[in-house]
Amino acid sequence: MPTRRSIRLVLCLILVPSSGAAEGAFLDPFDDLDRARWFVSDGWSNGSHQNCIWSADQVAVADGQLRLTMSADARDAFDLSCAELQSNARYGYGAFEARMRVPYAEGMNANFFTFIGAPQDRPHNEIDFEFLARDTPVLQTNFHTARSSTNEALHPMQDDATFRTYAFVWEPGRIRWFIDGALIREASDATLPDEPQKIYASIWSTDRLTDWMGRFDPASAPKVLEVDWIAYTPLSDVCRFPESILCVDGVADN
Repeated sequence: MPTRRSIRLVLCLILVPSSGAAEGAFLDPFDDLDRARWFVSDGWSNGSHQNCIWSADQVAVADGQLRLTMSADARDAFDLSCAELQSNARYGYGAFEARMRVPYAEGMNANFFTFIGAPQDRPHNEIDFEFLARDTPVLQTNFHTARSSTNEALHPMQDDATFRTYAFVWEPGRIRWFIDGALIREASDATLPDEPQKIYASIWSTDRLTDWMGRFDPASAPKVLEVDWIAYTPLSDVCRFPESILCVDGVADN
């Protein structure tokens, strides 16, 4: 089994100025928080559906892991604090991957996804892993565009505190979602996302989207989304580090 050090040595970051154009490959093992790559959301919420405020002190890197925390810390008009990390750059077709330990709670959404939209003056494009537990733990995979936004599928999950590798491979006309190298969903549609997107990981709660997520109980906080690494590899590359989905036989060529 390759070590974390071997992963760091195999893949080198390609640094280019941030713009609307797609950026190059990277693997971030979170030995520190690279502010050139990541922006930490702080001081706002995404709307009335969210009953927590993004708070920079809920985002931390320690012992080679990114930790995103949902807590009962009150600030401003909110009783809860939550966490979001987003890339500064945008990334086009390729493999998007994260190794994470996911917490589950009713009324809470832990996630790894890509997005571009109104905040960047672009049409809505989004591809999702969203972890929910209104009734039982589930993963919702989804994609959104300005033309199509009801493309979700639900996958039963185990709340067993296990690190798993979540990946999607986004190509022109196709998206494939994987868990630990196993294909769980494939979508081929004329309305798939087609714009370079930012990479996000976050954890947040609601007391309004109860039909979808349930209602969050502050007494269940804190909840922590633990991220071992996040990686992106463009379609022009293959198998840049041993844990990549592109190293699984048949994935890159299928």
